[in-house]
Amino acid sequence: MNNNNKKERTPAVKKEENAVILDYLSRGYVKSDMSKFGGKAIAQAIGTEQFTLLELAPKTGVDLEIQDTVYIGKGKRDKIYRVLGKLNFENLTATSRIELEYAIRDIVEANEQKYVDFFNTADSLSTRLHSLELIPGIGKKYMWDIIKAREEKPFESFEDITKRLPTLTDPAGMIVNRVKQELDTSTVRRGKNKYYIFTQAPRKPRR
Repeated sequence: MNNNNKKERTPAVKKEENAVILDYLSRGYVKSDMSKFGGKAIAQAIGTEQFTLLELAPKTGVDLEIQDTVYIGKGKRDKIYRVLGKLNFENLTATSRIELEYAIRDIVEANEQKYVDFFNTADSLSTRLHSLELIPGIGKKYMWDIIKAREEKPFESFEDITKRLPTLTDPAGMIVNRVKQELDTSTVRRGKNKYYIFTQAPRKPRR
């Protein structure tokens, strides 16, 4: 375990290329003050790269389906006219909050190797805290179990993790729970909650 003292760690900023639709409001928000585009069709979505919560404007005549994946990059878009901006967790609709966990799990499972690599390469954040300990359900004992197992042989899949460490019955679900914690901006950012390992830290408001 590397004991070098490290400051808060966040992933390198990457532009979202694709997003999963969490909610589609064909007539816009009921409360028009939630968006300057009140009254127009709007979608709430989550990016597939860093789980960025987004507000999207669909192209005219396009109907979006919940849990659809849409392209939002700089190239030609089939369904999305414009990325309106980022969303705070508090501004998600009731439907978006219900769909959020399903979308995150689908993203994690679709990018399994990326998150298995986290279990293989996660390092210490400070002399007292390892990044593995940021995952809900992993304490000191399980942290050392993971480190010992990966030193013997790197993990190959979520199934491999569970096979070699039966106490970790749902490693994908553990990642999902951590992502949800990072997205929930209502959480007090202290201790383990001040770190962002899978998402981008929200911008601090200007004074």
